[in-house]
Amino acid sequence: MRLHISVLDAMKFGGIALSSVGLLSVIFMLIFSDTVFSRWWARYINWIDRTLRLLFREGSGRKVATAQAALLGALVSVELVVVDVPYWYCLAAAIVFLPAAYLASERKKRLTRLESQVDSFVLALANSLKTVPGLSAALQALVPLLQDPIRQEVERVVKEMRVGSTLEQSLLNMSARVGSRVLDSAMSALIIGIQVGGNLVVVLENTAASIREMNRLDGVVRTKTAEGKAQLWVLAIFPFAICGAFNMVQPGYFEPLQQTFAGYMIITVATTFWVASLLVARKVLTVDI
Repeated sequence: MRLHISVLDAMKFGGIALSSVGLLSVIFMLIFSDTVFSRWWARYINWIDRTLRLLFREGSGRKVATAQAALLGALVSVELVVVDVPYWYCLAAAIVFLPAAYLASERKKRLTRLESQVDSFVLALANSLKTVPGLSAALQALVPLLQDPIRQEVERVVKEMRVGSTLEQSLLNMSARVGSRVLDSAMSALIIGIQVGGNLVVVLENTAASIREMNRLDGVVRTKTAEGKAQLWVLAIFPFAICGAFNMVQPGYFEPLQQTFAGYMIITVATTFWVASLLVARKVLTVDI
């Protein structure tokens, strides 16, 4: 059975192939030559690798970035040669920004879960010290009783000590790796208690009580500011909703603002005040305890 391909189809597929090859060649030159784009590309790959390590997930930043570049190249080739893809720029923006946004969201969720476990971890360590004669041994005995994600971090601390790192340095590495103010406070109290001496169990119990009280106050602040944050979202979305509703009811209602100099000035002033109101509201609702 013979496959019949018209001249136009052959030219179309040839154009797609040439466009794809040309785009990939440009991307290859930008990535592997010493340019601003190549340096940005290397930083982006390193950021993905570091985020995956912090999330304790397998994967390669280079593979993720390469897949993004390939999808973006395919989308641009289809848009330019084959068909007119509706809202293709939205798809391109999703390909570029969604992986990074997903990793950042997962990192934030993991940090929130970890911070909620810090007080129980410190109290469990204090109880473990009552039965195990040594902080290193107490940490090793505590690992099977913990839950992720704090278990993963403590387990890495134990592994670092097994390969020759000191306890203090391993705890500092964990604190720097996580980047949490709550964990920093707990590790500071623990390291100071180790270096200064004294009753470390009492120090840890007081630290756990302080962290628990900070979490309670943080919950109170979130509850009190929840209504204000909802109003902030309404303030951010409402102008677009009301403009769309007016334009649906009476098409062309806002044309005077888009066709005259006075209209442009009014839009500029209104947009400036809208952005300023959002920034002020966000500043008011950002309460640091």
